[in-house]
Amino acid sequence: MKHFAFIAALVAPTFLLANPSPSDWEAVTSEASGQTVYWNAWGGSTTTNDFLAWVGGRVLEDYGVVLEHVKLTDTAAAVTRVLSEKQAGEDDDGAIDMIWINGSNFAAMKDADLLFGPFAEQMPNWALVDADGKTVQTDFTVPVEGFESPWAMAQVVFVHNTATMPDSIGSMDALLEWAQANPGRFSYPQPPDFLGTTFLKQALVDILDDPSELQAAATDENYGPVTAPLWVYLDALTPHLWRAGRAYPATGTAMFPLIADGELDLSISFSPGAASTAIANFELPDTVRTFVLEKGTIGNASFVAIPYNSGSTAGAMVVANFLMSPEAQARAQDPNILGYGTVLNMDALTDNDRSKFDALELGIATLSPAELGSVQAEPHPSWMTRIADDWANRYGTGQ
Repeated sequence: MKHFAFIAALVAPTFLLANPSPSDWEAVTSEASGQTVYWNAWGGSTTTNDFLAWVGGRVLEDYGVVLEHVKLTDTAAAVTRVLSEKQAGEDDDGAIDMIWINGSNFAAMKDADLLFGPFAEQMPNWALVDADGKTVQTDFTVPVEGFESPWAMAQVVFVHNTATMPDSIGSMDALLEWAQANPGRFSYPQPPDFLGTTFLKQALVDILDDPSELQAAATDENYGPVTAPLWVYLDALTPHLWRAGRAYPATGTAMFPLIADGELDLSISFSPGAASTAIANFELPDTVRTFVLEKGTIGNASFVAIPYNSGSTAGAMVVANFLMSPEAQARAQDPNILGYGTVLNMDALTDNDRSKFDALELGIATLSPAELGSVQAEPHPSWMTRIADDWANRYGTGQ
């Protein structure tokens, strides 16, 4: 398969194909009625599949849109399909009408002009999205520019056992002070584990006076000065980690058992509801709670995008807009359904819509959307490639 870096040179631009325009919502819903939308989305979770089936029932009931979930194991396969159709000149009524997407797959499609839009910020429910407080306008540093629509959030939380660590911590500097006073009671997974590298990103974002520096690519010129405070921080922290930093948990899933066994008081997670689920499954004591830092913690969004050659663009926009509705967002956040974080701004909702979220039993260790606060943007991926390599050289357990 050709590398996506060469795709943009092979295809002609196809932006601004909105017909009807997403700003004319009456025309969109009129055209959408009777359309079938083929949504290519990960199909590896029964609970997720059930949620998508519920969405299908709702958009059929309200808008006459038929939603077909095409189950994927690898989103890149959908990207390749759209690319193949474009190279074959199949510019109308393609096989894919909507894709659950983010990260490198979105970047590849955007760079190759394979996306319909912009559409997201002109849809009615965009007015309810927390565009300032959550990272919904960039996707792993790539500007979204309306070419994909957000529908779920993940966010870093710190997990602590209040029986042994009663107070939360407001910053990475405060975490260092706590670790120095309580040696051996905190650790993070060993990079390059995803959660381990996330801890390094979170530390750097919180330490820097201006974390926006991390939104641009790392270069030979800026890498050293920007990351220098991280190594100073880790040099001070490492001797006070679990096992004095001579060993690390292998993965994120290995952290909770260490809390349950009384070896750790504090760990990290990228799922705000994971601790509550673990408590419910008797994997953590019911004294465990979660917190975020005062400046916010790193988060990222799941999005849906519409291929440029969808034959059901109106129907796909209707589905995307419904996914941002308070009804769908509250259902997705219900831990008995999905437990996903919401992309909505609670202050933008009516009292009735906000009550849907307030009524959720999120679990005793899960923060409410308001308590999760602001979300810090993911750094450009180039930073973590170099930081993970440097971490291994400095602190890797084989050293």
